[in-house]
Amino acid sequence: MRDILIESWDALQNTVFEGLWDPSIMRYRNNRVYRGMADAQWALTPSLNRSCPQNLKLENMILRSFTKYGYAELQKCTSFWEIVAMGQQFGLPTRLLDWTYSPLVAAHFATEDVSAYDRDGIIWCVDIDSVNRRLPDVLRRHLEEEQGHIFTRDLLEDIASDFSALQALSDRPFALFFEPASSANRIVNQYALFSVVSDPAVTLLDLPESETFTRLIISHKAKLEIRDKLDYINISERMIYPGLDGICKWIARRYAPLGPMYNQTPRED
Repeated sequence: MRDILIESWDALQNTVFEGLWDPSIMRYRNNRVYRGMADAQWALTPSLNRSCPQNLKLENMILRSFTKYGYAELQKCTSFWEIVAMGQQFGLPTRLLDWTYSPLVAAHFATEDVSAYDRDGIIWCVDIDSVNRRLPDVLRRHLEEEQGHIFTRDLLEDIASDFSALQALSDRPFALFFEPASSANRIVNQYALFSVVSDPAVTLLDLPESETFTRLIISHKAKLEIRDKLDYINISERMIYPGLDGICKWIARRYAPLGPMYNQTPRED
């Protein structure tokens, strides 16, 4: 696994755009996805495994309760994968992990928690192709036929109707990425997609392809600079969490006395 230390906004920009030029079409393109977290010591552990480590079989009861008590908001969701994605977005313990196509949205999640500014943050970077190479044949073949890299909700639904059907596709654990339907503004604004592992007891870091992952370590000394500059390009809580809750989070952080606390050396730029 490759680690890159990020000590400034400029270093972040240079790193995330490195190697993206495709000379065959003369444009910038890549098959990478990103996940930002406030603490570099945190692992890629889904909320289900953090909330219910004593019994992962509670997953079925959790989803059943979510569907039952959230019926008014979920009645238009006809796909299992859409329901579980909605749950993940709103804090339900699931085996999914949130990712984004945007490295700068990931940088938001690495820097939004000001209580963690004494710790290095992290942006995980994953090349989708390295994960897809280990997919079961039926899944890999469907992607190739669609000339895609990420499963859509409908494509995944055609192959596996739920977690049990997904696990039945292979004797060995595997991971895939899927893009949910644009059923909530925060999914759209976060440029979001999700990873899922076929076996809930196995995490992404347990799989062989995790050796190809890259970790961008955001120095705690650079967090406030990166945070302020993200605000200026409209990547903030106002956009990430549409609605009054996002506006209030943004205002609270914007007017907090963070400069004297975390910028010990005056900047000339």
